[in-house]
Amino acid sequence: MLSAARHLSRRLPTAAAGVQVRSMGHAQSFHINTPDNTPETYFDFTDENYTRVYKILSKYPANYKQSGIIPLLDLAQRQHGGWLPVAAMDKVAQIVEVDPARVYEVASFYTMFNRTKVGKYFIQLCGTTPCMICGSEDIKKTIEKHLGIKNGETTKDGFFTLLEVECLGACANAPMIQLNDDYYECLTAKTTVELLEACKAGKPPAMGKWGSLPMNGQVSCEGPLGKTSLLDGPPAPPKVDVERFKGGEVDPASVKAHMGY
Repeated sequence: MLSAARHLSRRLPTAAAGVQVRSMGHAQSFHINTPDNTPETYFDFTDENYTRVYKILSKYPANYKQSGIIPLLDLAQRQHGGWLPVAAMDKVAQIVEVDPARVYEVASFYTMFNRTKVGKYFIQLCGTTPCMICGSEDIKKTIEKHLGIKNGETTKDGFFTLLEVECLGACANAPMIQLNDDYYECLTAKTTVELLEACKAGKPPAMGKWGSLPMNGQVSCEGPLGKTSLLDGPPAPPKVDVERFKGGEVDPASVKAHMGY
């Protein structure tokens, strides 16, 4: 046992006293049982979500059900309050008819899946270079001070979880956070506190026209002068033959044959 412990200690990262190490991931790659998360814990999709399950699987050939692992895991996570218990992963494995390990490796690889409980409002704070230069460290300190938590922690009331992550692709509107599914951008310490207080009241600000909300009043990525290019509107989409599927839906199982595979 002692030898095994020494071997494990050589593999785990350590930090010098007083040195803050920034984690590049959000969870361990292995499962640890907790009272509400064991293989024996019950999980099943609701009747409403089973309708979505069948719709998801209908998009893939019958012999490629495993292609639905990611959307099914996402559906399970949303049903379960924003995180995935191991029982939900087992249910997905059963539905797509693969070994559970195939599902575990997907859930542990993609950071969109939370395998431990998170708060009602899951704050992912971008700390990559553009956001860092524009003040993400100040936003992080503001959140930690206002909520009384540190990076990776959840408030005692279960409302907020804070996690610093890598680039979320909104560099033009740095600094920013992803709050559950939504982007709140161009943050300052003041607007960050206002956002947190609105969430506490159960009234997070509605998304803007383009699916994100710069908190400085601008529209999407437009600068202070507003829209200065593409003033004639978006280009016309290519014409599509509206009768291309006339006579019935395409059978996904036959797609490979049609394409000569």
